[in-house]
Amino acid sequence: MQTRLLRFLLVLSAITLAADTPADAWKAMRKSAKFMRSISAGGGYLWRYSTDMKLMAGEGRGSKTMIWFQPPGTPAMGEAFLKAYGASGDKYLLDCALAVGDALVMSQLESGGWDHRFDFNAPERWYRQVDRGKLAFTETTRRRNVTTFDDNNSQCALAFLMALAEHCPDSEDPRQQRIVHALSYGLQKLLVAQYPNGAWPQRFDGKVIDPRRFPVTKAKFPEKWSRKYEGLNYSSHYTFNDDSIRDGILTALEAHERYGEGRPEFMAAVVRGANFLLLAQMPDPQPIWAQQYNAQMEPAWARKFEPPSVTGGESVGVCRTLIDLYLELGEDKYLRAVDPAVKWFKKSSISKGKWARFYELKTGKPLYFTRDYKLVYTDDDLPTHYGFQSSFGVESMTRYYEKVKLMGREKYLASRERPPLTAKQRAARAKGMEKRVREIIAAQDKKGRWVSKDKLELSGMRFKDRVETKVFIANLRVLSEYLALLK
Repeated sequence: MQTRLLRFLLVLSAITLAADTPADAWKAMRKSAKFMRSISAGGGYLWRYSTDMKLMAGEGRGSKTMIWFQPPGTPAMGEAFLKAYGASGDKYLLDCALAVGDALVMSQLESGGWDHRFDFNAPERWYRQVDRGKLAFTETTRRRNVTTFDDNNSQCALAFLMALAEHCPDSEDPRQQRIVHALSYGLQKLLVAQYPNGAWPQRFDGKVIDPRRFPVTKAKFPEKWSRKYEGLNYSSHYTFNDDSIRDGILTALEAHERYGEGRPEFMAAVVRGANFLLLAQMPDPQPIWAQQYNAQMEPAWARKFEPPSVTGGESVGVCRTLIDLYLELGEDKYLRAVDPAVKWFKKSSISKGKWARFYELKTGKPLYFTRDYKLVYTDDDLPTHYGFQSSFGVESMTRYYEKVKLMGREKYLASRERPPLTAKQRAARAKGMEKRVREIIAAQDKKGRWVSKDKLELSGMRFKDRVETKVFIANLRVLSEYLALLK
């Protein structure tokens, strides 16, 4: 009798636990959001904070009044809040997302995008969109006003604002008005920043581009190039590094999908960007891409460890973008351009499943640097801060290309379509997530934090117990997905 009673109590406990999981997931989301809101600066975020709040950082050292934009910074946090609101309907979570949007408004540059970071304690260091018409010309010239497209800084901010603007219907609400205006201004400047050939620079100063300085022409090998770092400004180069151009194309494509009717300029920007990928493909014997090009469409120096070369790294992203654009736009020329690149990758690996980031122009020899930044052909003294060799996702990209080519556009697109989940399927999927959801809830401390305890050294700082925005974002994503299944 005792055994049966014990079994009954265990089953009842399990049923009760499962029944409480949705409520507990919502409580965990709100609790964590309240804590993160309490440490935000003007509604925005860095990447990590020590639990005693004495140390904090984005990609570099930060402060209590500073925010960062590159993911997993401020826009990525806003996306997490917005997704949580969509799953739960909790208006506090929407308010957190709107606070992030306002942080982006207050840090948006006059040039239309965002810097790597912003400090609310010293806004006078930046010439902001909200400062337009309020400052003397001499004052505007001494302030920072360079939009960065590097590392998805400005593109991810615009993508978040596009999603957030759907929740800003009140034309009488000043915060919502500011967000809608910042989005419109930023998208217009994204178009202005695009070169006549369809590329985007790594950084943009907001000025209208003189097309005479940037002729539309195909990529070519330079007649000669210096093997020594030249130290020249590369911010205006046509930049594939860190997927800058890909992110620009995708942002314009999202704008087209949201506002396309009556706004043909966004699709025109997508097409120009797509055609630039074709222009930038190097001729034989290296039909891939460079990390960056000068105005003459020649591979060029950027930083002291980024020489004129073709790249086994960013070329993978370009190939993926071309396949994506073939599927989106339906033009065979984008898929055809991938074929010679795939053939080049198949014969250019430096070992099984590994490629060099840089290959010498024309010769195809892998290029490396020593720790004191001398350009060499050997890899026995590499700097440790940069990936000079990797798989770079080449094999995954190749499988993607071969599958699309084999199936054809229509069949491949049809294969990606999935019917909506039935109520039974949604319940089953939610049930399968419960264990992970309970683990996330259990890992949360009394303050609503998920604390990372592994040691981390960064910019002279030694973190131990700390709060990471990437952990918050990942956990909120799981909780949001779980609650969305139960709606």
